[in-house]
Amino acid sequence: MAGTEWYTDFVDPGYGPSASDLVALFYFEPAAGISGEEAAGRIASESSTGTWTTLFKLPPRMKKLMAKAYEIRGNYVKVAYPLDLWEEGNAPQLLSGIAGNIFGMKALRNLRLLDVSFPRKYLSSFPGPRHGMAGIRSIMKVPRRPLFGAVPKPKVGFTAAEHAQMGFETWMGGFDLVKDDENLTSQNFNRFEERVKLMTKLRDKAERETGEKKDALINITSETCEMMKRAKLLHDNGWRFAMIDVVVAGTAATQTLREVLGDYGMAIHAHRAMHAAFDRNPKHGMTMHFLAKLMRLVGVDEMHAGTAVGKLVGGVSEVQLNAAVLRGRQVKPVANQLLAQDWGSIKPAFPVSSGGLHPGLIPQVMHILGTECVILVSGGIHGHPKGTRAGAIATMQAVEAAMDGISLGDYARTHPQLAQALEKWGAMRPR
Repeated sequence: MAGTEWYTDFVDPGYGPSASDLVALFYFEPAAGISGEEAAGRIASESSTGTWTTLFKLPPRMKKLMAKAYEIRGNYVKVAYPLDLWEEGNAPQLLSGIAGNIFGMKALRNLRLLDVSFPRKYLSSFPGPRHGMAGIRSIMKVPRRPLFGAVPKPKVGFTAAEHAQMGFETWMGGFDLVKDDENLTSQNFNRFEERVKLMTKLRDKAERETGEKKDALINITSETCEMMKRAKLLHDNGWRFAMIDVVVAGTAATQTLREVLGDYGMAIHAHRAMHAAFDRNPKHGMTMHFLAKLMRLVGVDEMHAGTAVGKLVGGVSEVQLNAAVLRGRQVKPVANQLLAQDWGSIKPAFPVSSGGLHPGLIPQVMHILGTECVILVSGGIHGHPKGTRAGAIATMQAVEAAMDGISLGDYARTHPQLAQALEKWGAMRPR
């Protein structure tokens, strides 16, 4: 093969990236018969200006556009990309490069995109979150504690009226938000327009009766033009959030809706449905914290980050990495996991903890994520022995205890709803 392949031309062990380079960190496993250096070169080549054979003639500029694989340490490699390879503000084009054909190369048995460090100039071409954490706290008038929300459960099957009534009970129990689940959009048993109308009526009633701000994370996920129509309907009815299944909708649709919702002054709640198709295999695909970083870049205000104690995959370390890239301003590197990131003027986004939570797990979630988060407790309120409202009250009692440093057992002695929740679930972690 001598004289036909030029992959090692993309390897420079002594390279030092410039401040304008976009840097990606990969885990890789070469296929049989492929050296580590050649495999690293193939990653850099296929994701920038390379091809499978030497070419007869190249313009001189090509040399300056070649990505450079450097710091090859075992199965880890960093690849530096010249900024000119990337179109400003185009997230789909970014993924076509750093997460495109390289995942299908036969020379690689496994490849995992661990993280990407974006240079300041590239960041400046994206809007980031419209509101961010501080803006959402201002909207909801919740200055210190985590924000709380719940999905009517089961996740689909309720009529619009049943859904709205369960939402009302959730709000009346002290929760801030009611949330659609990822697969509820506008089915024949619960049409979007009817759900919005009935939810609006009961939101206004809950706000009058409680004196608190109430809102909902209503799922607008659909074809992009339809999402724009649904966003307007939410805006016209006074809603301040919209939910998008951002992975299945894609970065292009999310970018479009960031502009539409931004013009309406609305925030984006990002559900991560389908993320595990990319990030669950520890040797291949991409990490959840990179997906979270990408979605913060394109402009979501909240993003599901995992619980570590609920029913879904993701341990404490992963959840905390996800939270770090969402809400940090200066993200510090973590060996073989995170690259340093200066977010500049991009606002921080809330990490969202959801999936199999109940009042007995609230102190653990808050220990992992602190108070700068959104916590969704759904089955864990609707399954309360006294019903949804009592379940929401029990959860807020658990928050009060955690904020005051009081054990749940002690607090439950004078708070019957919490006592009833603990009697049913204790500190059980669902599987």
